[in-house]
Amino acid sequence: MLNSSDIQFLLVIRESASLLATAHKLGLTPSAVTQRLQQLEKKLGIQLMDRSARQLQFTDEGDLLCRRGIGIIDQFNVLLEELHARRHGMVGKLTINAPFGFGRRYVASVVAAFRQRYPDVEIRMTLSDQPLVASSDRFDLVIHIGELRSSNLISHYIAPNRRIVCASPGFAERHGLPEHPRDLAMLPTIALHENNEDVTLWQFRQRRTTVNIRTQPVLISNDGEVIRQWAAEGLGIIMRSEWDVADALAEGKLVPLLPDWKPPDANVVALTRQSAGLPERTRTFMRMMQEQFRPHAPWRLRLRDLASRQ
Repeated sequence: MLNSSDIQFLLVIRESASLLATAHKLGLTPSAVTQRLQQLEKKLGIQLMDRSARQLQFTDEGDLLCRRGIGIIDQFNVLLEELHARRHGMVGKLTINAPFGFGRRYVASVVAAFRQRYPDVEIRMTLSDQPLVASSDRFDLVIHIGELRSSNLISHYIAPNRRIVCASPGFAERHGLPEHPRDLAMLPTIALHENNEDVTLWQFRQRRTTVNIRTQPVLISNDGEVIRQWAAEGLGIIMRSEWDVADALAEGKLVPLLPDWKPPDANVVALTRQSAGLPERTRTFMRMMQEQFRPHAPWRLRLRDLASRQ
């Protein structure tokens, strides 16, 4: 009969992407891992791995067992946590993936506050320029900024966030202010590469009109702080989240462009694998994230102060 340890064993194989890596992670020999896999297949009477593939690949049945098994393990862990919580309070592990800049500036402080309040919860936070590309099964919570295209993850709203097109005052003086988004195609731009998105295609809306512009970046980086600095030094135009450029705009290092044209919003959200049955530690952490930006996100206050001075 299949048990939870069998499912966890298969999930470790899928996450490790090789039997050798699985052996290292479990502290076993490669032959022991292979033997256990064969015993599991014999017990179920089905083949779970495709031996003919060049790379590690599950059969349809093996993939189904992994996908359904995640939910079973999650439900089992939630049950155990509820039992522990009745006696010990908040316990368990919380794994978080967040973008570099936003993670450093806003998520890390919530992690610190959460840890002080709930010292029995073990937290692992990973910062990445591609949080959606990494295997979502490895994380309880993924902090994402921007549009969520095709995904089986559940979105939980955290804070409002707009995108702003901007450049340095010196750049605007040298090149002039663009009057229409199509003018950007003839100007040097700087792009942020993240989540394998099409970073050269910029979209704008004005009332019911939508315009897509193919830019020609002269600089590209996977670090938002770097491209903001390049823009402040007058090297090109950037499209960035207001949380990232609000201070630079308020200090006059950057100026907004095309105020009558709006790029799509890029709200801050938390992504989970499921909507119901989340562990209490995950729900509590999301609430603390949301509370940090109420009643107003700090970047909105900075931009509001800037507007009042103009």
